[in-house]
Amino acid sequence: MNGVREMTTTTTEPAATPVPLRRNRRFQTLWAGSASAMLGTCLADTAYPLLLLAMTGSPTVAGAFGAVQFGASVLFGLHGGTVADRYDRRRILIAADTVRLLTALSVVLALAADWLTVPHALFAAAVIGATMAYGGPSRMLALRAVVPPEQLRQALSQDELRVNGAALAGPPLAGFLLGLGSAVPFLATVLTSGLALGASVAVRFDSGPGADKPADGPAGEQGKEKGAALAGLRYLLAHRTMRGAVLIAAGLNLTGSAILLAVMVLLREHGTSEAGTGLVLTGEAVGGLLGALLVPHLHRLLSPGRLMLAVGWAAAVAFAACAAASGPVLVFAALAFGCLGVPSLRVLLDVLVFQRVPEEMRGRAMAGTMTLLMAGVPLGTMAAGLLLDRLSAPAVLTLLAAALAAALLPLTLGRTLRSTSWTE
Repeated sequence: MNGVREMTTTTTEPAATPVPLRRNRRFQTLWAGSASAMLGTCLADTAYPLLLLAMTGSPTVAGAFGAVQFGASVLFGLHGGTVADRYDRRRILIAADTVRLLTALSVVLALAADWLTVPHALFAAAVIGATMAYGGPSRMLALRAVVPPEQLRQALSQDELRVNGAALAGPPLAGFLLGLGSAVPFLATVLTSGLALGASVAVRFDSGPGADKPADGPAGEQGKEKGAALAGLRYLLAHRTMRGAVLIAAGLNLTGSAILLAVMVLLREHGTSEAGTGLVLTGEAVGGLLGALLVPHLHRLLSPGRLMLAVGWAAAVAFAACAAASGPVLVFAALAFGCLGVPSLRVLLDVLVFQRVPEEMRGRAMAGTMTLLMAGVPLGTMAAGLLLDRLSAPAVLTLLAAALAAALLPLTLGRTLRSTSWTE
């Protein structure tokens, strides 16, 4: 999200024509660094569990990597937003990328010396999670701080390509590199971390309210008051349009994480191989990539509230379609369809934050939202596991579709969301 500033009228000079986004060196450099960081995360999310499984033969230990990484992100998430609002965001980003690079390098050296242990790998998981918590808000703000307001949606659409492209390429690339040698995917994470760090060092950007002020000054005092870490999230929830976007996104994250486990069980019951299941699950990333191209069109066609409701109902239809699907191709198509509108919803929330959240609170607003959305992942997965112990996969998918529809129905019938506009 780029820093949106009000235009002043104290001069009669015509505003300069903004440089086309493709020629905006600062944005493209930061975007390339962010894409490298995201690809490294997706590589690590697959490579570490596979390596731990090979080292120990224990699925529990392999799964512990994701649990530790996720736990660290949630644990430090709100504090990361507070730090982004109090200190120089560029320095925070450089520090986070440096720590991540050194951690990745330590794993490569340990593998080369045959010294890698489970505690070392889990420590790396905690570091990755923590650097996401602290570097994530600053990286998001940096990307959006180097483009003019009129190019905001275009920039955010390109950023969605980064997210979904990494999600699509990361897992198969990790498996391929691991086949070349146990250290190869981790060398790749060193490279991606180095590229991300290089971009952070190379580009200067508006570093936020704490950039040029002492820690004990006005900016340094932000976040010290009681409950300050939640101030950004409270601000979002107090505004009807932003509250709707946050709650619908959280609901989609919760049910979306549940549907993945149910789909895995469904495909196994259909006799789909593990490799085939992996390909089917890429339907989400494919839908996201296509959806990123639709962002400008959907934002022109629909008001914020109608767009939120359309994305939510599309997901509910996709859940029901998965339950009725007779094979992996139809499940893939349903997942892709359900994710077509998700990039537009994320961009919508991004735009609203920069239009309506004060500069000194944006880091906390982002961090609070990210933490809320991430919290739905383990809850959804756990709920799906409990349901699948008692019900068939199609029944669970139908139940999830019905639950999402029940939550959306009162919002759809009411006028609060449907009457919102981009300019309110």
